[in-house]
Amino acid sequence: MIYLDNSATTKPYKEVLDSFLKVSEDFFGNPSSLHKIGGQAEKLLQQARSQVARLLNVKEAEILFTSGGTESNNLAVKGIAMAHRERGRHIITTSIEHASIRNAMVQLESLGFEITYVKPDGNGFNSADSIKREMRDDTILVSVIHVNNEVGTIQPVKEIGSLLKKYPKAFFHVDFVQGVGKVPLDFYEAGIHLSTISGHKFHGLKGTGALFIKEGVTLSPLFSGGNQEWKQRSGTENVAGIVAMSKALRMTFEHRKENLNQMVAAMETLRSGISQIKEITIHTPKENSAPHILNFSIHGLKAETFVHALEEKNIYVSTTSACSSKKKAASKTLLAMGVPLSEAESAIRVSLTYSNTVEEAEIAAKAIADTVKHLSEVVKK
Repeated sequence: MIYLDNSATTKPYKEVLDSFLKVSEDFFGNPSSLHKIGGQAEKLLQQARSQVARLLNVKEAEILFTSGGTESNNLAVKGIAMAHRERGRHIITTSIEHASIRNAMVQLESLGFEITYVKPDGNGFNSADSIKREMRDDTILVSVIHVNNEVGTIQPVKEIGSLLKKYPKAFFHVDFVQGVGKVPLDFYEAGIHLSTISGHKFHGLKGTGALFIKEGVTLSPLFSGGNQEWKQRSGTENVAGIVAMSKALRMTFEHRKENLNQMVAAMETLRSGISQIKEITIHTPKENSAPHILNFSIHGLKAETFVHALEEKNIYVSTTSACSSKKKAASKTLLAMGVPLSEAESAIRVSLTYSNTVEEAEIAAKAIADTVKHLSEVVKK
């Protein structure tokens, strides 16, 4: 099997699964309990928080554990909006955000907030100037994805953060889900107030995530309950999942040091091979793009047909983001970039991780070429 859908989810490291099982069996207590078993769970929770904070180069008290990227994104944007609505009701985001941001903004609009959606250029890039043009006195939040989950374009987060320092009313949220462990980002240097990560994107388990909340930033909680996680996120913590996520993050950072060049070489091999197929148009730019995502369209073919045809060769890719792939709708990101509807409907995403090899890339590139040729001949008949 050649798995090339790592932006949808990653296979958990064996060591991560072992950690989850051990904590679940031996340290199953509620970390809020006063007895010894609860204290053991609390200690593990604190150790995991410390490790995640250290890896992200932030303070322990700035890491809040959640159930994943969707919850973290919702808590960030809705939490800021509701807690600071007296300062203003204008929010800026982009047209290429993940669905968890996009749909949260729609909900905030129904509650009386005004949302400005900044469109990218043809490469999926939103400049700091494009954000600056939309800033107003009543802007309280700017939310920008770091690495676009469909085409892989890296947004100028540091430049946007520098710009926002001139607007003290506005908080800055960054969706770091696709970037963490792949594209370095210093939260403090970039002027970020809130940032999202999701465990299953870096070989942790589904249902785990975290939200960085800079010291001094206040949110309105989404959940009412026992006031766990600094009173910002009620609900008994998933200690086993959190410990497993912290290990996955550490291992991913280690693999980046050891295998980044291998992944980059694999992507270059894929891109080179795919670019020679005349029926294919590549949408991921060569500049300002993450090393693990490649998006392209196949003229005259349905994306889902191609995915299943490649699956028969034991090679796994995806259409748009996993959250919307089954809806059979054209990619909103590609449409925002100005890609024609017919191309957006036939888009394929290939996404790597550090274990993918050049040999796999060579096999996949040939399989893609053969599959395009075969399906194109079938269509002509």
